[in-house]
Amino acid sequence: MQHAITWFEIPVQNINRAADFYGTILDAELNRGEMGGYEMAFFPTTGVGGALVQGRGYIPTENGVITYLYVGDDVSTVLSRVEDAGGDILQPKTLITEDIGYMAFIRDTEGNRIGLHGIG
Repeated sequence: MQHAITWFEIPVQNINRAADFYGTILDAELNRGEMGGYEMAFFPTTGVGGALVQGRGYIPTENGVITYLYVGDDVSTVLSRVEDAGGDILQPKTLITEDIGYMAFIRDTEGNRIGLHGIG
């Protein structure tokens, strides 16, 4: 097994609002598309990919599996954009270990609990 994760999907109720939120906090553009009747917005990546997905069966929750987004050098930079973009900080930047880096938890505009991970 090369990777434990090969793809992730974050359920959303409003694809436009969610794409704006993630685009703002990550300072990135999410490419949009439709696949099999589902509206999707794809995270830019060169590694494991994922998307926001709106459609039947996709229900946002704060009480399920946690997806961690790698945010690079400084978790604080991304956290500084969360509340202005309409989300909430659930747990501030916290050291995991010196080797692993830092993490934080946010609630996105759709009600999902999302982890952020970075080296600083």
